[in-house]
Amino acid sequence: MNQLDLKGRHAVITGGATGLGLATAQRMLASGARVTLWDRDAAGLERACAALGADAAGEVVDVADPASVAEATRRTLARHPVDALVNSAGITGPNARLWDYPIEGWLQVMQVNLNGLFFCCRELVPHMKARNHGRIVNIASVAGKDGNPNASAYSASKAAVIGLTKSLGKELADTGVRVNCITPAAVRTAIFDQMTPEHIGFMLSKIPMGRFGTPEEVASMVSWLCTEDCSFSTGAVFDLSGGRSTY
Repeated sequence: MNQLDLKGRHAVITGGATGLGLATAQRMLASGARVTLWDRDAAGLERACAALGADAAGEVVDVADPASVAEATRRTLARHPVDALVNSAGITGPNARLWDYPIEGWLQVMQVNLNGLFFCCRELVPHMKARNHGRIVNIASVAGKDGNPNASAYSASKAAVIGLTKSLGKELADTGVRVNCITPAAVRTAIFDQMTPEHIGFMLSKIPMGRFGTPEEVASMVSWLCTEDCSFSTGAVFDLSGGRSTY
């Protein structure tokens, strides 16, 4: 494992109890950081924090609820300043053609993947601006670049995350806060449980490397984007797609 320097830093990781969020927490802790996991799964948070150790804390929060995000921000800042925000919480939604897509499913995907990310940034950006320091990393998706069939809500939400990242990065470019996103191809985590086997096969067929990414590979890139070494990139989109979309 390459060494990254996050000593003395404190990161909030949404969706941190499992999957990419948990892998990122592990890598950040190994790099010297302290982490606070935000997740709506109280039992999962308890298990994750127990496994991660004394430098990990958890807050039960529903990112889709702005009041819940505001309260989690208050409680988190009461303990430590926040140096980094990793927006990892997300859902895939149903796999269906757009004309058959359930309206409630569409609204839920947008509320979690896009609005939830907006709520988290809206609460923590003023804190970072006041300290003139911060790193925000948004987990988008290659689907936001290419668009996946039978996943219009997910693809649209992740395209919006890319656009939000570019906009916020420019708004904060004259400060010490950097905002970037990554666009992974499919990574085998529990989120696969929300997808059909046909959709999983489709995603694999599009990756030139012929394999899915690993949570550890995602965590490595996210963690680097939260270091001081990432100083001249903001509003940027970092590919992590095994060669599928290299733009």
